[in-house]
Amino acid sequence: MKRWHCMLIVLSILLLASCKGAHTPSGISGTITVDGSSTVYLITEAMAEEFQKLNPNVRITVGISGTGGGFRKFCSGEIDIVDASRPIKPPEVEACHKNGIEFIELKVAFDGLAVVVNPQNDWVDYLTVEELKRMWEPQAQQKVTRWSQVRQGWPDKELHLYGPGVDSGTYDFFTEVIVGKSGSSRGDFQASEDDNVLVQGVASDPLALGYFGLAYYEENADKLKLVPIDAGEGPVLPSYETIIKGIYKPFSRPLFIYVKKSSAERPEVQAFVEFYLNPQNAQKLVKEVGYIPLPEEELRKSLERFRSRTVGSEYAH
Repeated sequence: MKRWHCMLIVLSILLLASCKGAHTPSGISGTITVDGSSTVYLITEAMAEEFQKLNPNVRITVGISGTGGGFRKFCSGEIDIVDASRPIKPPEVEACHKNGIEFIELKVAFDGLAVVVNPQNDWVDYLTVEELKRMWEPQAQQKVTRWSQVRQGWPDKELHLYGPGVDSGTYDFFTEVIVGKSGSSRGDFQASEDDNVLVQGVASDPLALGYFGLAYYEENADKLKLVPIDAGEGPVLPSYETIIKGIYKPFSRPLFIYVKKSSAERPEVQAFVEFYLNPQNAQKLVKEVGYIPLPEEELRKSLERFRSRTVGSEYAH
């Protein structure tokens, strides 16, 4: 009986050890550097937090310098991954090529741009694309400065504009679809690459109007008023349904990460990107931070593009 009792104790210890081993951290270690879009930052930061729980010996730093600022760092070899709220531009492709940086372009989610005003604004019920152009085109600088100049019947009060800075992919996207040329905008507005700064600006200014990624509105819905946009078929609010169905025009867009090919060969980077594109993680975390997950088929295409180390861009123009 004593022998049998001892055997039971040994078996129990082995069983506990095996159970513990099943949950021990991975042996992956290293540092991954990411920078770029404040829009995509929310997704990457959420992915990094969850990944590091499983891989505590991997350190991931995620910065915000705007899509343009991120690409400058990426193409000079300073970082492993760039978050981008627009496709890479030809001059950026050339800069990467000049410095011997090969990159893998990966679509990771969809986003809708949010146009917002202060909750005390009781006159804006919706905005047309034409009215947004009237506010933001270069010719409006120091000329369209009051709400009454945007639509007849609106109050004769100052118009205060808040928007992403020139290094932001959101700025490029907005100006392209509203003004018709990327980077073409009035310059007399409160600008920041950090969308949290824009949120606080609009939230504290009753005469303000601003724009940024939908996730930042959803995080601060109690402080802001979301404005429906009329692109010619009636006012539409951004939501999961209107973005995924292409109804929210013209402010629906894909979001990207770009991975340096040489970095992708490192075990920690490979594991992180695979985690990022895993449908189970992507569907859950992308939605949690307020964006629209890619359909599983598109996620698999991104994952295959990464695994095959397919370099170059399908979207650059």
